[in-house]
Amino acid sequence: MSVSGKPPYDPANIFARILRGEIPCQRVDESEHALAFHDIAPQAPVHVLVIPKGDWVSAADFHAGASNAAIAGFWRLVAKVARDLGLEDRGYRLLSNMGEDAGQEVAHFHVHLFGGRRLGRMVPPAG
Repeated sequence: MSVSGKPPYDPANIFARILRGEIPCQRVDESEHALAFHDIAPQAPVHVLVIPKGDWVSAADFHAGASNAAIAGFWRLVAKVARDLGLEDRGYRLLSNMGEDAGQEVAHFHVHLFGGRRLGRMVPPAG
């Protein structure tokens, strides 16, 4: 954590570089507040990443510091992409890993959108 309590943000992370246009992506959709693109190593027939435009490390960071318009715009793009990809009828999964224990690989808040097949259990039962 930084002195301000906000997790440190690395502007060299891959998503920051994609947002700056330094690394290409297979764009699905984009708005003023977010970018959606296909994952380069898909885990389902449909696997799209949606990232907010800004220096946000986690959901907590994003929701505490982003404007209401940025938060609404991000989630509206998530919903629009799911609808546009035809996932609403059969269902889809949204997943966001936060921190090392959860398996977050890129320290830029993002949501995975999975669909196109039955996905099964997300986490095995406790016990």
